[in-house]
Amino acid sequence: MAPAQPELKKAGLDLSCYLDKRLFVQLNGSRKVIGILRGYDVFLNIVLDEAVEEKDGGEKQRIGMVVIRGNSVVMLEALERIGGDDRRGDR
Repeated sequence: MAPAQPELKKAGLDLSCYLDKRLFVQLNGSRKVIGILRGYDVFLNIVLDEAVEEKDGGEKQRIGMVVIRGNSVVMLEALERIGGDDRRGDR
């Protein structure tokens, strides 16, 4: 019998703490989208709700619910506080 192999930790991002939070997403080609994260997968494909695309010149276009392929995501930024606030002493 072969010795038991330790289970390898899956590589990838855990975005669960960002679910239902408003995110700023920078995409390839200098495209920018802001929306509420509703879902994601191991490939960083993300689903944003109430999404708004920011175009050059400050123009904003509502695009509603959108699926963004992970390979086009350059950066994610939370626009809301994630987790608890330790500075207030809420424990």
